Amino acid sequence: MGLSEERQKELEQICRESRVELIELLHKKQTGHPGGSLSACEIMTVLYQEKANVSPDTVRDKDRDRIILSKGHAAPILYMALAKAGFIPQEELLTLRDLNTRLQGHPSSHALEAVELTTGPLGLGMSAALGMALSLKLDESPAAVYVVAGDGELNEGACWEAAMCAAKFKADNLILIVDRNHVQLDGTAEEIMPMGDLGEKFRVFGWEVYTCDGHDVGELCACIDKAKEGKGKPKAIIAETVKGKGVSFMEGKNIWHGKPIDDASYEQAMKELKGGMEG
Repeated sequence: MGLSEERQKELEQICRESRVELIELLHKKQTGHPGGSLSACEIMTVLYQEKANVSPDTVRDKDRDRIILSKGHAAPILYMALAKAGFIPQEELLTLRDLNTRLQGHPSSHALEAVELTTGPLGLGMSAALGMALSLKLDESPAAVYVVAGDGELNEGACWEAAMCAAKFKADNLILIVDRNHVQLDGTAEEIMPMGDLGEKFRVFGWEVYTCDGHDVGELCACIDKAKEGKGKPKAIIAETVKGKGVSFMEGKNIWHGKPIDDASYEQAMKELKGGMEG
């Protein structure tokens, strides 16, 4: 069932607020990863607000959907999404990367119950998600496993081993969402390791593939709905995004992968983001 116009506007507003609060937080803390967090904003918002069957009340229910942020450096947008959905208090965001915080620089399942998998070393999330998906199928659970990976992360060979295995075992409850922002730590994806047509690669590996504008909540929801309907194959959603989305001087720039936000940059970003909210 498609989004109503009213609900789409609500989700878009949550994304606008999340971007403002994310930049405020990372400027205050002088640490964190802005670029890849901004590109994944709609993806994480749609999963926690609309599509994944998980809530603060069902965070350990055996039939809950699982959400894994494989690109663990984007932890700030995961924590923002968890706060917006009521898993953690909003004020706890201010403890990001503090000593003994639950909100570590990369997500930790030992520190925070709502985190399904500790991530950080890239390329591990798909394998762990596959294990979860196959376990759920053995238990005849209706739950799905969503894993959000970066396109730079797909340089890792472990991702493609997991892709082969997922197709062999018909893990049709596994939904991969690729944050295809075309930029990674040291440069563009094309400069570092050209990946070509990712959709065609996954098709050849035996996956069902969908593509969408990763900043359009309606398109994301529609792709997830289609993916959930398919049987017999794992699903890959190639979500075309922009690294640093919403802040002009961050967009498409690898330098903002993990650069602290100085005062001048913060003021400019706030002007742009809050101007967009008023519009």
